Amino acid sequence: MHSAKDIEAAIANLGKKPNAALVVASDTFNTVHSELIVELVACYRLPTVYPLLHFAKIGGLMSYGPDTADTVRRSASYVDRILKGEKPAELPVQAPTRYALTINLNAAKTLGLEVPTSLLQRADEIIE
Repeated sequence: MHSAKDIEAAIANLGKKPNAALVVASDTFNTVHSELIVELVACYRLPTVYPLLHFAKIGGLMSYGPDTADTVRRSASYVDRILKGEKPAELPVQAPTRYALTINLNAAKTLGLEVPTSLLQRADEIIE
C-alpha cells in the first residue's frame, strides 16, 4: 500500500468477507496511518491484531509485539559499551527478548466479541 486510499480500499474489501480478521504488519507506513486503520477496522467490525501497544491505546482490539520499554532499557548497555570504546559495527545485533500482549476490552465490546478468560489471563495489560 502506498496511500490512505489504498488502506481504505483494502479494509473495505476485507470487510465484505465473512469471518474476516486482520493482522497489521509492523512498519512505519502502518504506524503513521494507525488512527485511520483503527477507525476503519472498527467501522467494518474487523477483529485486528496490531504489532505495537500504541494501536491498542488508541482503540485497537489487541496488540502483540516486542516490549519497547524493555528494548530501550537493553539498549542502554550498548550505549555504555560504545562510550567505553567498543566499535558499534562489532556489537552483535540483539533481537527482542520480551513480548507484550495488550487487550482493549472497549474495542472487543464494540466488535461484539467476548475475549476468553484464558487470553485475558495471559495479557500483560488490559484496557477497560
